Amino acid sequence: MQSQPFHDLIDWLIDGARSEAEPVAMMTRTCERLVAAGLPLHRVGVFVETLHPDIYGYGFVWRDGQGIVTSETTVDVESLEEYQRSPLKLMYDSGGEVRFRLDDPASRAYPFFDDMRGEGVTDYLALPLTFMDRSINGASFSTRRPGGFSDDELVALRRLTGPLARLIEVISLRAIATTLLDTYVGNRAGARILAGQIRRGHTDTMRTAIWLSDLRGFTALSDRLPPEVVVKLLNAYFDCQVGPILRNGGEVLKFMGDGLLAVFPIAADGGDEADVCARMLAAAHECRGTVAAMNYIEGNHIIEGFRFGVALHVGSVLYGNIGGGNRLDFTCIGPAVNLAARLERIAGRLGRTVVASSDFIGLCGEGFVELGEFPIDGLSHTERVYGLEVETLQAAEGL
Repeated sequence: MQSQPFHDLIDWLIDGARSEAEPVAMMTRTCERLVAAGLPLHRVGVFVETLHPDIYGYGFVWRDGQGIVTSETTVDVESLEEYQRSPLKLMYDSGGEVRFRLDDPASRAYPFFDDMRGEGVTDYLALPLTFMDRSINGASFSTRRPGGFSDDELVALRRLTGPLARLIEVISLRAIATTLLDTYVGNRAGARILAGQIRRGHTDTMRTAIWLSDLRGFTALSDRLPPEVVVKLLNAYFDCQVGPILRNGGEVLKFMGDGLLAVFPIAADGGDEADVCARMLAAAHECRGTVAAMNYIEGNHIIEGFRFGVALHVGSVLYGNIGGGNRLDFTCIGPAVNLAARLERIAGRLGRTVVASSDFIGLCGEGFVELGEFPIDGLSHTERVYGLEVETLQAAEGL
């Protein structure tokens, strides 16, 4: 069975399947080459756990002539009844291979095989894909050939799992690294770090729209609420902002207590700056509504009437690695960020939700009114500050 095409496939996997860099393309090509090498495969499944805040694991299921269907689960697979009654559970529990001929009465104990028999499957083999840390993921192989897999074919499939596990582990680790970087520093910064921008002083100058916000009355809330309630409240509050920011092209750089710093990058030629500012303003309007509608109820803790403030500004920032020793932070700094922070404080003093600088208004001023000129800490000149017209009208009407 281990023909030259099969040996070529093994070498291709060991070499990193370089011609098919994407996981779906790699698995599709692997299955096609197995069939071309003489293996009578109808269905191949690969199931891999991952380290992701929202996703437990990924599934890839290939069928001959139909290609691959991918899936992801957001819950612990082991908690699902479908998994508890599946042959894969036997493989994970034992750490070894599991095989069923579908004419064997023992296969009737697994509902999964009812569907497989409906597809004409005659033989099923599940094999562990064991990673270097001894964690186990899984692969399954099914055939519709009368009589099932031959002994030589079983040997070939067992031979396949070593190189396949190594390659999937490399792909998984890279995906995990990307996910962790996206989760903790944002995808733009994460991509730079993964590309090797990891040394202190690696910075770029970037023109961007800047978002800096905080939750009103947070100090008083954190003083009177249990810490675990404060954490839940903050997570719910940040959920109100992160979605609108991301949907409108922004990137969240940092959470600072109840504060949030985000950037909306502008193209190098500045041609999209008005559009970028309009999208950031759309995000601010959405957040204004979602935070106002937010409430938190847990036990005796009933909290309503949340309010936040956000400053919108446009300017150039230094974007990159800053820190000391071997502890770095990928962030942005510069006078523009400092000004946004001062504007946010002015928003708090004025009881405003959204304020903007004159630089922002020059690009996206519709719906704003001038609030006056204000001294800015650390600057020798005053800054003209603008607020939403709708908030001015509401204040005049006593709303």
